[in-house]
Amino acid sequence: MESQKKNMPKFRPNSGLKLMDQVREVLRYHHYAYRTEQTYCQWILRYIHHFGGKTHPNKLGAKDIERFLSHLATEGKVSASTQRQALNALVFLYRDVLDLPLAEEIAPIRCKNQRKPPSVLIQAEVQRLLATMTGKHALMAKLLYGGGLRLLECIRLRVQDIDFGQGLIFVRGGKGGKDRTTILPVNLQEELRRQVEAVKALHHKDLEEGFGAVNIPEALARKYPNAERETGWQWVFPAKERAQDPRSGRVMRHHVLESGLQKAVKRAAGQAGIDKKVGCHTLRHSFATHMLENGVNIRVLQDLLGHADVKTTEIYTHVMARDLRKLQSPLDRLSET
Repeated sequence: MESQKKNMPKFRPNSGLKLMDQVREVLRYHHYAYRTEQTYCQWILRYIHHFGGKTHPNKLGAKDIERFLSHLATEGKVSASTQRQALNALVFLYRDVLDLPLAEEIAPIRCKNQRKPPSVLIQAEVQRLLATMTGKHALMAKLLYGGGLRLLECIRLRVQDIDFGQGLIFVRGGKGGKDRTTILPVNLQEELRRQVEAVKALHHKDLEEGFGAVNIPEALARKYPNAERETGWQWVFPAKERAQDPRSGRVMRHHVLESGLQKAVKRAAGQAGIDKKVGCHTLRHSFATHMLENGVNIRVLQDLLGHADVKTTEIYTHVMARDLRKLQSPLDRLSET
């Protein structure tokens, strides 16, 4: 997104709009995701309210940003990634909305970035967890574990992203806006085919009732006006009801909310008697760990997971199971010489 934005001409928001409306206008001009828009707006509002809610940000500067970010670290106890997110939002505000680039270096009190080993289930626990789940949530959980998908990558799958012939899943616009390919489990294909057929039937019904459009990338929508109604662009896991799009105001069929699957996984872990901290991302962690245990090359796993750096993938080597009985103590080696 950042590289694309650098190539765009400088956009000036409408000076007659209120500040937050200007923020949204610039975000949408640069095609930021709606989730990013919501997050940036929340941080900007928190920043304004931190200084009483009456001082315009153009009266504040780098030192005030430092104070706010330091407050998040010392009082808010937020994580390092959350602090970086807040910083990114404020840099965007000053650079792209207010046209007041921050000349001074911002050096707030940094949050401690403690990297902990991921929570991983053994295969027997995964089997128990999945056995307690039913319906659409069970299928989605199997995709998380079977293909190493992130939660949002799963719920944003489209019909055309599933290649039954090659046994592949194409992840479009994953974390960092990256595309990648991962595996489609063989024993999941029949269940997924039935889900796709159900989606096609629902889409046909929507079209008959004068609807049938889904949200697609804005540039693509301009180039291919009818693409939003094509079957291939429909969500694999659509919402039960149509709803109004928050940006365009049009009534569309959106994908399911991530909270439904999050609650289902947590509930299933309790029913399966698993005492570990379990969430949707635990299934992705378990996929990675079990692939390494099965002898998959770490570079191949890096591509499947979509990691930019193999060091990120290497964290799973610390939690994979090893047969320590095959290891020999150096003291035993001394006795052999």
